[in-house]
Amino acid sequence: MKNLIIFFILLSLIFSRLCAKELNQYEMPDTQVVPIKNSETGAQYELYIKLPKDYSKKKKVTYPVIYFTDAAWSIEILSAATSYQLKDVILIGISWQKNISDELKKVGEYVSRNRDYTIRESNRPDIQAKYQLGQAKQHTTFIRKDVITYVEKNYRTQPDNRTYFGYSLGGQFGAFVLLYKPDTFKNYIIGSPEISGEVSEFSSLAAKTRKKLNANLFVSYGSLETDLAKHANELIRMLNSRNDDSLSISQMVIDGNHSTAFPLTGVKSITWLSNLIKQKD
Repeated sequence: MKNLIIFFILLSLIFSRLCAKELNQYEMPDTQVVPIKNSETGAQYELYIKLPKDYSKKKKVTYPVIYFTDAAWSIEILSAATSYQLKDVILIGISWQKNISDELKKVGEYVSRNRDYTIRESNRPDIQAKYQLGQAKQHTTFIRKDVITYVEKNYRTQPDNRTYFGYSLGGQFGAFVLLYKPDTFKNYIIGSPEISGEVSEFSSLAAKTRKKLNANLFVSYGSLETDLAKHANELIRMLNSRNDDSLSISQMVIDGNHSTAFPLTGVKSITWLSNLIKQKD
């Protein structure tokens, strides 16, 4: 009996040490996190930067870049898709704002996306005061002035071969950038864009921006996203009505709803982008 008691004591000590041991967190290979500040507002963000595997060895090679919003949600899907289909590309994920107020932290770490990716203010004063919606223009300036400038100064990129990837509200933001500052990116991937009441505003913006867009656009939505599909198709019809031969539009319906269509959107859009880049080469 004494030996049995000793055995259980030793077993409990071993178990407690295993529980107390700090486990190593997984880090994505060839990926770094770089802090960056919006030089106009002081808002703090992070860039998730994934370089091609042989980047350090190929000193004279330049690379196309995929910029994407909602970095924490998208980087794993885009990393996996590009690893198989488009290895020689740099991924730049733009995080949500890090230095948000304690009140907004209670909403969630993603709360700044509601402000940064949207083009309309709320018609409710209390909501607008709390979330400051409709600042897509300011976020575009941040990306152009701070993010892209930093990336192209510190990495070997192809400035004429930038791609944007955005899903949901990130899709609304991508559509805005395409019409507001089309030369920000060459290729735009807009997955399941949340643009229920924004199509008329996009039309007004398009009327003001009569210059050639000179871009490639991929728009997709889930087969079960009935309302969203309606508005996405309105956006596509509006863009086609411009008769802009410098804008190439590809449309895809993906099986699933808003949640389940997301991962396949990443895969299908990278296939589309890979084919574009191969044609260019």
